[in-house]
Amino acid sequence: MRVSLKSVTRLVVVHPRPNLSVRGFSLPQSNAPTLLLPLHSHRPAKTLLRIATPLFRCCGCAPMSTLLVRDKIHLSDTERAIFDRLLATLRHFSLQTQLRVAGGWVRDKCYDIDIALDNMMGTEFVDKVREYLLSIGEDAQGVCVIESNPDQSKHLETARMRLFDMWIDFVNLRSEEYTENSRIPSKQRFGTAEEDAYRRDLTINSLFYNINTDSVEDFTKRGISDLKSGKIVTPLPPKATFLDDPLRVLRAIRFGARFEFTLDEDLKVAAACDDVKDALAAKISRERIGTEIDLMISGNQPVKAMTYICELTLFWIVFSLPPEFEPTISDGCERLCISCLDAAWNLIHLLGGSTFTAEQQRLTLCAAMFLPLRDTTYREKKAKKIPVVNHIIRESLKRKAKDAEMVLNLHQASHKFLSLIPCLVSSDDVQVVDHDWMRDLVDVPVSSRVRVQTGFLLREVKDYWRVALLISTILHHPIDIKDEPSQLKKRSDLFNTVENSIIKLGLEKVWDIKQLINGKDVMDALQLKGGPLVKQSLDKAMAWQLAYPSRTAEECIEWLRETNSKRVKLQ
Repeated sequence: MRVSLKSVTRLVVVHPRPNLSVRGFSLPQSNAPTLLLPLHSHRPAKTLLRIATPLFRCCGCAPMSTLLVRDKIHLSDTERAIFDRLLATLRHFSLQTQLRVAGGWVRDKCYDIDIALDNMMGTEFVDKVREYLLSIGEDAQGVCVIESNPDQSKHLETARMRLFDMWIDFVNLRSEEYTENSRIPSKQRFGTAEEDAYRRDLTINSLFYNINTDSVEDFTKRGISDLKSGKIVTPLPPKATFLDDPLRVLRAIRFGARFEFTLDEDLKVAAACDDVKDALAAKISRERIGTEIDLMISGNQPVKAMTYICELTLFWIVFSLPPEFEPTISDGCERLCISCLDAAWNLIHLLGGSTFTAEQQRLTLCAAMFLPLRDTTYREKKAKKIPVVNHIIRESLKRKAKDAEMVLNLHQASHKFLSLIPCLVSSDDVQVVDHDWMRDLVDVPVSSRVRVQTGFLLREVKDYWRVALLISTILHHPIDIKDEPSQLKKRSDLFNTVENSIIKLGLEKVWDIKQLINGKDVMDALQLKGGPLVKQSLDKAMAWQLAYPSRTAEECIEWLRETNSKRVKLQ
């Protein structure tokens, strides 16, 4: 059956609020509703039951898609061989067990194969499979047991093995009950396939593929139809589903964005209600929230996912702030965050997918989304001021320290880039202004300062200099909702111009350039025994080297002696 879903660029209608500005960003004010937050679709979803074939794609526009939804799963040769071995195990031991593949594999084969058993534990069945394989002269590879770990969403013991180079997980069907203050089931028991289907988060994730009968089973009576019509719906009433496990709210958002499906209206009402928001904040570990956000940011529709979070008034629940911070965050700041994310996402795709690695793209989007918060700080135990962005990444999302460090470095580097852009784009001999971050390099010739300062900046962020440049283009052409398409073109042109200038200056891989002299050379030349003067002298020597790329180490040492002699005389 072919279903044509017309995907268009949709705009969320948001009524005007006062004081919508955050340090360099502003949204238009009027008495009429403001159109804002475009929900763009740039990449088609990859599915089995729902295959998207892009017929049109252009930056800033949603693709038109033709969707094919299959009612029967077509197995690859490897999958058929795996299932044949499992069925042979049943026959060998005269078992009456029903083998059902559950979860994402049934929907779009995007995950490893998870098999649910109706009358035995996974470890029991894996032992049977291993015994059968040995009886026919084949090896059972990678057999292991993964203990239950509720904090990591592993509520059941899982047996795992490798067949034909694919990982297979085995668990039993189950029915669960939850306590009021935890997403960890308080009671679990063997359940029927129907009970297992209804305990799932979404109808599109509740489908089974019955290996015994070679058929897709839809016990909720909605899974296939919701997949065909592109709807995100919970098998049971959404509020009860979310209160049992509030993480399902974020999963619903992630799948809705990923597949470009429509969130059910009742689901949206439940997700935005205070009870569910309180439960999300209280019952879900910050690590699990951070993992879901990472999957959204790294997915094919990060802007749509974050827009859903904003629409459902979950933004400050997910990206929670410290109790006190300064300056005060303006009303509507979350919408500016989404707009910055959207600008970065569109620019990444306009520049071409090969410009950034997957990790660089992920951190680009994080840095862009938190741009409006870059100057907001808080104090921890009366210590020095700490950027709020650090708190969001380290505490609210429990991501790695290096992620927070990189995002903060990108914010600082983009600000420095901003001051260098006029010199790097001009064909005239524009001189860079002096900056605090280069004040110690006063001995650099004026004619070489653009190359030197750009070189030092690139040596700070290394392979991420293009990321910092992209962020700086958003700062250079601030967000303007009414004229965003033309702003996007301006940012793209600016990025390409600056990038070409840096390449012409020979600085593309400047951090790989070996310094002509080392600390020992400095100490010998200036008769030092160590101390901060060595580091300062090495920085000056590096600046000299960038200013005179064809000179030698001996010339550098001689210049260093001369400048040091002048410094001593002035003292």
